[in-house]
Amino acid sequence: MEDPGASAGVGEAVAPAAEPRVAATWLEVQVALAQRGFSSGSIDGTPGPQTRAALRAFQESEALGLTGEWDEATRARLTLLRTPLAEVTLREEDLAGLSPLGATWLEKSQQPSLAHETLLERIAERFRAHPRLLQRINPAFDWPRAVPGARVTVPDVESRRRLPSPAHLHIRLAERVLQARDARGAIVFHCPVSIARDVAKRPVGELRVTVVIPDPDYTFKPETFPESEEGRRLGRRLMIPPGPNNPVGVAWIGLDRPGYGLHGTPSPEQVGRTESHGCFRLANWDARTLLQLAWVGLPVRVEP
Repeated sequence: MEDPGASAGVGEAVAPAAEPRVAATWLEVQVALAQRGFSSGSIDGTPGPQTRAALRAFQESEALGLTGEWDEATRARLTLLRTPLAEVTLREEDLAGLSPLGATWLEKSQQPSLAHETLLERIAERFRAHPRLLQRINPAFDWPRAVPGARVTVPDVESRRRLPSPAHLHIRLAERVLQARDARGAIVFHCPVSIARDVAKRPVGELRVTVVIPDPDYTFKPETFPESEEGRRLGRRLMIPPGPNNPVGVAWIGLDRPGYGLHGTPSPEQVGRTESHGCFRLANWDARTLLQLAWVGLPVRVEP
């Protein structure tokens, strides 16, 4: 059954109280999964491969068949912990600090921070939603002319439970997923990741976390981007300031292989692809969650 309709601080989502009930659309399935720590990437209300991967992770946690389907057994267990949609009342600070992103590496290096460009982008990241979904569930909302006090409907995706510290991270390259697991092997957290375009640059085996950095800056290295005409012309490195539109997003979790790490990205809709230069990219919201779970020395197992 498919859905028929199918950061910087943002005001808290307020949802009406409701008794737990079975998810009834694909949008509600994605929200119910997010409320439990199973990320399906950018919430869009459609049953794509990332949603099915999150369903399989949930099914494993519930000792169900790993079908990736919204079958009868899964429906019986996947209840909404709260209503699927909530309402946000915008504050002045929610609209402050929006800034156009420089078009070149040099322009980016000269900005004080790489903030969100638009309110739509900020709200989408805060509530883990695809921008088109927000536009669809707010058909009359004027995003460019929004003012404090305006109300926006958003997915109610907050977990509201403290995730336990994991014993290790498990990345499966073929499925492009990352899972944090406890000492018993149970899934603590699940999310999609992007992996290296070049197979030779995909690390496989046992790694460890060496550093955990929130809101990192980024060093642009021309040698890392040989395809960049600007990089060849500049011939020097540039320091790119922090912010959600930084190339590594809002988190850097370094690994014990030089130059490799897990990090956020300003392009959450592209997560799950084979596109990176070697690192593992997560949506900024998943990177923030992982930032709270990771610790120096945490084992990271990467499988083909």
